Amino acid sequence: MNYSDTVMDHFMNPRNVGELEHPDGIGQIGNINCGDIMRMTIRVSDNRITDIKFKTFGCGAAIAVSSMVTEMAKGKTLEEAVRINRDDVARALGGLPEKKLHCSNLGTDALKAAVNDYWKKHGHPEKVVPLEDEHLEQESEQPHACCHSPERGDGQSSSRMAS
Repeated sequence: MNYSDTVMDHFMNPRNVGELEHPDGIGQIGNINCGDIMRMTIRVSDNRITDIKFKTFGCGAAIAVSSMVTEMAKGKTLEEAVRINRDDVARALGGLPEKKLHCSNLGTDALKAAVNDYWKKHGHPEKVVPLEDEHLEQESEQPHACCHSPERGDGQSSSRMAS
């Protein structure tokens, strides 16, 4: 599988890995078909994301996407952050192979879920935005090709878990 240099850089040197203590918002998204799980925590000040961290269990593309999403969201207003979409992320990474595009859905949805969590906690449920993929937690008839990929992140030395 061919990945851009940017994807490889974010996979090998992920930015903003970890979890914030006492975050203002938490978003966790999983895809039951391929097993990728992304968790994003955000810190908000004056309606801006001042800090963001992620933990991802998944393939190299999922880790790269998580890293890129955090870089794209940091410093943005909450409204700007939730407008980051999967195409923006794939473009910023220099493209993703077709069968890995669903990874960018997870990254943007984890970010949106964290912002939605913040808005709900702070009395603004009217600001909650829909996720890009309405069926993330439901099984589909055809699993994604990456489900059985040897690059699946399982915390072992031959693959990666960014946390």
